[in-house]
Amino acid sequence: MSDQNNSAYARAGVSIDTMDEALKRVGRQVKSTHTEGVVPAPGAFGGLFRSPGRDSLLVSSVDGVGTKLKVAAMAGRHDTVGRDLVNHCVNDILTQGARPLFFLDYLGTARLEPGVFNDVIRGFSRACRENGCALLGGETAEMPGLYPEGEYDLVGAIVGAVEKKKRITGRDIRPGDVLIGLPSTGLHTNGYTLARHVIFEQAGRKPDDLLPGTRTTFAEALLRVHRSYLRPVTQLMESVTLRGIAHLTGGGFIDNIPRILPGEVDAVVERGTWRIPPIFEFMAEAGEVSEDEMYRVFNMGIGMVLIVRPEEAEHALTQLREMKAGAKRIGTVESGRGHTRLV
Repeated sequence: MSDQNNSAYARAGVSIDTMDEALKRVGRQVKSTHTEGVVPAPGAFGGLFRSPGRDSLLVSSVDGVGTKLKVAAMAGRHDTVGRDLVNHCVNDILTQGARPLFFLDYLGTARLEPGVFNDVIRGFSRACRENGCALLGGETAEMPGLYPEGEYDLVGAIVGAVEKKKRITGRDIRPGDVLIGLPSTGLHTNGYTLARHVIFEQAGRKPDDLLPGTRTTFAEALLRVHRSYLRPVTQLMESVTLRGIAHLTGGGFIDNIPRILPGEVDAVVERGTWRIPPIFEFMAEAGEVSEDEMYRVFNMGIGMVLIVRPEEAEHALTQLREMKAGAKRIGTVESGRGHTRLV
């Protein structure tokens, strides 16, 4: 008789049988992400990966999806959030020029729902394959009493590598350098607490309502997958010197670009040089959110900023456009104090 029907642990809310079955079902998806760096170790308590070598640095990052998970639950769609998390983490380490090696995940919930779990892992696996990254391991925890029924949380950790001499630090950024923006797909994985408050509470909209001026529902607009910039940026690095890369996550333009700036320069961002997606315009108007706050909370349609030397700017833009990366020249670097200035 299974523990699900008979054991004290199952009656308390945690089913080992359900967990084991769910893990067996996703095993093939996980294995499909394994790259040549993975060292097989069945039954081991940790994943193994070959060292990239002494001339390389390991770069790591940990992140979550935040309250975008609430929107996924409202829409009954869970196949995108795993992709969001992998791509977010890939972009974070890409800012130093690193390429991903492997990814690990954590899913915590009150009670494991096998269908939801399978959708999430399918998203992880797809994004790992797309980014050439092994899904090396993870933790799935049932904790009734800690998480509300029907909800779950996701956390991801990534490790990548970059050659020491090729690491991008931002130290060489100078006045006159050019800011190139790569478009986002939408909110990516940040600002969802404010977005949900404005859209569903203040404006009283429902997930299936159409976003004004579009044929897209609010759920579709909010659940668009966080874009991975790995392919266009790594290809560009082969022919252009990137002096700095900023991933526009929580903190938007105002807090993220200064993270890579030397203290004696400012990033001057020229508003109007790219198209702001309708979802941001709706939130600003419906929630009466100031422009300054919009640029501090959201990415406003730009997910990554590259900083290049002025003499390489046109070549970089041409290369990115040929890759259909949608790049825009959005500003310049000027003398300053390490801030972002919107003009």
